[in-house]
Amino acid sequence: MTGAVESTTIRLYNSLRGLSSVVTELVYIIIWRVFGLQIRIFIMKRFFRKPGSLGYAPGSLVPVDQASPEPLRLTMIQYGPEMPVKQQKVETISECFPFDSKVAVNWLSVSGGFQPELLKEIGHNLTIHPLTLEDIQDTSQRPKLEDFGRYLFIELNMLIWSEEHAQIHTEQVNIILGENYVVTFQEYDKDVFKPIRQRLRDDVSRLVMQGADYLVYTLIDAIVDHYFIVLENLGEQIEIIEDELISNPESGTIHTIHELKRELILLRKSVWPLREVIGVLERGESALFQQSSLVYLRDVYDHTIQIMDTVETFRDMVAGLLDIYLSSISNRMNEVMKVLTIISTVFIPLSFIVGLYGMNFVYMPELQWKWGYFAVWAVMIVIVLGMLTFFRRKKWF
Repeated sequence: MTGAVESTTIRLYNSLRGLSSVVTELVYIIIWRVFGLQIRIFIMKRFFRKPGSLGYAPGSLVPVDQASPEPLRLTMIQYGPEMPVKQQKVETISECFPFDSKVAVNWLSVSGGFQPELLKEIGHNLTIHPLTLEDIQDTSQRPKLEDFGRYLFIELNMLIWSEEHAQIHTEQVNIILGENYVVTFQEYDKDVFKPIRQRLRDDVSRLVMQGADYLVYTLIDAIVDHYFIVLENLGEQIEIIEDELISNPESGTIHTIHELKRELILLRKSVWPLREVIGVLERGESALFQQSSLVYLRDVYDHTIQIMDTVETFRDMVAGLLDIYLSSISNRMNEVMKVLTIISTVFIPLSFIVGLYGMNFVYMPELQWKWGYFAVWAVMIVIVLGMLTFFRRKKWF
């Protein structure tokens, strides 16, 4: 019996200690339900950025009032099957034009702030449509593909996992494919295409022997490969949350689950249009893509399907995590209520005894007994121990 009392005391202490945590978590859920709309509106600002050309005529370039946080970097790379790879950093865009027609591939890489003057000069030298230049400057566009005959315009989202903030960093990448040139535009100088430049330095690389269309395939493949890195990190985050839900769910866990849901929405928002872009290229509708490169595009298309399947699987897992969290909180509350119910049940007969002898009748024989007080205490202790033993045998605690 003594062991049962000690066990009950320990359970009571742990339950009361966890009661405040449970109440805090329930309050957190209530706040989310009440103010969820305002919170979601604030969150969606990250996914939907207002176009900077609002109020301007179509094809207009918006003046940039503030300096870009990233410095402008221009890199010119020229290569071909019968010439060494030539790479140089240039200071002004005028140094890059006109492109050498004798070179198999001219790759101009632009990263940093897209000033209107820069885009206008590129558009003038390459005869780029004003709507294309507007889309390059507006970094809120969805992935898409536009065929202008003499060039292809491809707009993609580069996703990079930020270890510091444990979230996805989004960067818009624009690619213009011409007959013997490729122009890439990046918001930030992350150098995600460094492995490609390294392959160009290898004389036996297939990339050196192919044309500009194969270079575009390689760039798209590098972007898709980063999606797998993001998926790997999201998978690790889901596993960590699963362990937390099993061991000790806390109020911050539900916040982490909602963050994961937002990251998966962002990933899905980038992957679905990407599949359409690669699907159009893979069908070979553009004369700028050779048949030899279409085989590799089919492989990238398969990768996008795999990414989409993984994203849907992760979305189902995160939805399941939320259900597990709510079930864990409910179970913890049930444990607390069970202990409190046992305590209340134990005190019911004790309250009856105390209330019975607290009545103000004149004739109550037990009140005149010398050992009546101690007898009542003994009866109450026996009742408590008996009830605890009965509850223990029933495995109610």
